[in-house]
Amino acid sequence: MDSPVESYVTELVARERSGHTALLEGGFLYVWGGYVSVADDEIFLPNDEIWLYDIESGVWETHAMGGEVPPSMSGTCGSSLNGEMYIFGGCDDGGHTNQLYSVNLLDGMFMWRKVSSSGGVPPSPRDKLSCWVYKDRLIYFGGYGRKLLRELDNSRSFIVDEASWIEEVFWGWNNEVHVFNTSTAAWNQPRTHGLAPVPRAAHAGATLGSRGYVCGGRVVETRMSDIHCLDLETWTWNEIVPVSPVPLGRSWHTLTAVSDSSLFLFGGLSVACTPLSDAWLFNVKTKVWRELEHTHKDKPRLWHTACLGKDSDVIVFGGSRDYILLVDTGHCNDALVFQTCPYSLLRLCEDCIGKNAEVLQEQLLWLPPKLKQGILRRISFFRPAANFLKISYAA
Repeated sequence: MDSPVESYVTELVARERSGHTALLEGGFLYVWGGYVSVADDEIFLPNDEIWLYDIESGVWETHAMGGEVPPSMSGTCGSSLNGEMYIFGGCDDGGHTNQLYSVNLLDGMFMWRKVSSSGGVPPSPRDKLSCWVYKDRLIYFGGYGRKLLRELDNSRSFIVDEASWIEEVFWGWNNEVHVFNTSTAAWNQPRTHGLAPVPRAAHAGATLGSRGYVCGGRVVETRMSDIHCLDLETWTWNEIVPVSPVPLGRSWHTLTAVSDSSLFLFGGLSVACTPLSDAWLFNVKTKVWRELEHTHKDKPRLWHTACLGKDSDVIVFGGSRDYILLVDTGHCNDALVFQTCPYSLLRLCEDCIGKNAEVLQEQLLWLPPKLKQGILRRISFFRPAANFLKISYAA
């Protein structure tokens, strides 16, 4: 009979990727899409498979997907609402898109559905945008994409990329807000108040209560460090002016809500085009940025994903360690775990046992079945085989 320490060994691991979608639901990180470099080619990853990562044990599994499968693409905007994963926009072999798809993550079927709208006008094709989820609405902001000449009616909401236009088709950055109501399947574009952020893409966004936050991003040749807040009830914009030193300007980073008042920022690409590995907490009440110490300083990431896990941990997956516009070879497939607040005594005990399981094998046999199962998952996470799985942990 296998010993407890040997019960959860696996060699399966998701392929390295950047520009993918990752969401956390029911203790599992779901990963779809993105791209990877093969020789000198950029290859979109399969659109008919989804990867699941158990955040307790560090074990990967993969499932086939069916239904109305979306094109393989990167730069799409993923969000989760009531167990449903929605993806909007992105870039496929045909260029930028503005299609909306959804898949139920909880029924085990993984059948895609192309979402048809019952009214309103969807956003123009774009990628590298962000989404806030509030009530039953998906609220999209910004991004880089294309518009026709007749659609360029407001220079304040769209900055043309002077290097990218063909006849009456223009590419550029926008600061538009578009809402998809999942109850009515209708699009609308609310009229916002206050001073909106300048148009941008590859920024980071997060939802705290009834407010959506946006931080940084690329604006033409500049990478910003500003932070703005949109009240999702009144549609009023406010820029937040920190009372502390601020992180470097950046794009392709992530922003994750980790408490009722704190946002966690990690990585990205600096103004000097340097991949970053710094981590920060921003308190929206005190308006203070605080840099966090961690053990992943040697693991810069850009165009990765970040999700809130157990005990306010943040799970960062994939992305690139290189500036992908120059050296597109540094795609990653490791999961970096960041601790953002003190752990409970139970969590500390579980982790301690997981790290010292080799000397506690006999005692583990006497644990109650339910507790033993949880401990075995933590052992799987910390055991030496995790090095092969490319899983890293930082406290």
